[in-house]
Amino acid sequence: MTVADVSLWWEQVVADDPEAARARPPLDGDTTADVVVVGAGYTGLWAAYYLLEADPSLDVLVVDAHVAGFGASGRNGGWCSSLFPVGPDALARRHGADAARAMRAAMRDTVVEVGGVTAAEQIDCDFRFGGTVTLARTAPQVERVAAQVAEASRWGDEAHLLDADEVGAHLRASRVLAGSWTPDCARIQPARLAHGLARLVEQRGARIAEGTTALRISPRAVVTDRGTARCRWVVRATEAWTTQLRGSRRAAAPVYSLMIATEPLPADVWAQIGLDRGQTFTDARHLVVYGQRTADDRIAFGGRGAPYHLGSGVDPAYDRVPRVHAHLHDALVDLFPQVAPYAVTHAWGGPLGVPRDWHPSVGLDPDTGLGWAGGYVGDGVGAANLAGRTLADLVTGADTPLTRLPWVGHRSPAWEPEPLRWAGITAARWLTAWSDRAERRTGRRSRPYDAVAPLLGG
Repeated sequence: MTVADVSLWWEQVVADDPEAARARPPLDGDTTADVVVVGAGYTGLWAAYYLLEADPSLDVLVVDAHVAGFGASGRNGGWCSSLFPVGPDALARRHGADAARAMRAAMRDTVVEVGGVTAAEQIDCDFRFGGTVTLARTAPQVERVAAQVAEASRWGDEAHLLDADEVGAHLRASRVLAGSWTPDCARIQPARLAHGLARLVEQRGARIAEGTTALRISPRAVVTDRGTARCRWVVRATEAWTTQLRGSRRAAAPVYSLMIATEPLPADVWAQIGLDRGQTFTDARHLVVYGQRTADDRIAFGGRGAPYHLGSGVDPAYDRVPRVHAHLHDALVDLFPQVAPYAVTHAWGGPLGVPRDWHPSVGLDPDTGLGWAGGYVGDGVGAANLAGRTLADLVTGADTPLTRLPWVGHRSPAWEPEPLRWAGITAARWLTAWSDRAERRTGRRSRPYDAVAPLLGG
């Protein structure tokens, strides 16, 4: 697989800049650095950026088994949002009300921060601050959307409950009963952001070694297949690929999310659909879907539902599942029947990292020099920026509001051993899909799903 084959997003990057298809040189034997970052996705690149902003004298080395932005950073749905997998009510129960408010404020500020940096550094990633529309198309979904808006409002988030006509001012989909809108999301072209960040951190003085697989992360050293990098601090920023590191198989579950993109749609179709201000969209079903209108007038649409692979398997063969991609197309046409005549030109996917308690974390052990961040459960575009800023503060010893956020130092429990892990995740995926079908059929809320929601981050 070439990088241009990874996703629509990467195909566009390579079309813009053919040099992007050429990997940077790998590590050439043993080396030293102040900080070694393992993983050149958003988390690792943002960490490198803010470290060098805080202290330009630092020697920062970023290593990646593939190329910068190869993972979720170059494949995601292009939502730079304030979403966090643990809701504020749950955060308050775990960490206290003040911590929950601080976390929500930090996530809102993060969307603004990403927009500010991309503008100031001239990273052309189609950033457009259009917010998110959530559709409610069944009675249980109306109930859920209302509850989400009420919860958001209690914790300082701006969220507006909409009737069907008000939803239509943003987009026009089939069978809409109600919905909501929040401004705290921007549409982006994700691979352009990753590619631009990688070039930027190199310009600031960081070294990026691609095609360099970390075999073992130890205090003060990273052993790779190309040599050992000794350092003062190690930052693990490997997200779903964490499970491929020795001794970390149960640290996260790599759950696949898949996407499709249509050919560019004509102006008369967009006049029927809307989405003319950069809005992203979803609906309130249990099995998550997400979409955007791209800068070149496609619909990029994704969702969960791909199988989990025994043993936390990660493999390029899992990126494309025709049955799941066909279901995504059916769901898209169900939302927007007018797109049915238009071709799906791209289909792709990739794994995201899910901790056992669905709680992302960031931290640094000062005794060992080992830092980490991840477990975003698919909400990582914004959270990775916040993680990068926080890691920079932790490494440089700065005592800031970011280092006191409730996810700092959080440790998630390990997933169950196989085959229990496979059985549990597979059963949850089946129940989620079944609950959506049952709610559409009966118009009543799925009580079986409510019983397992606490195990799924609810």
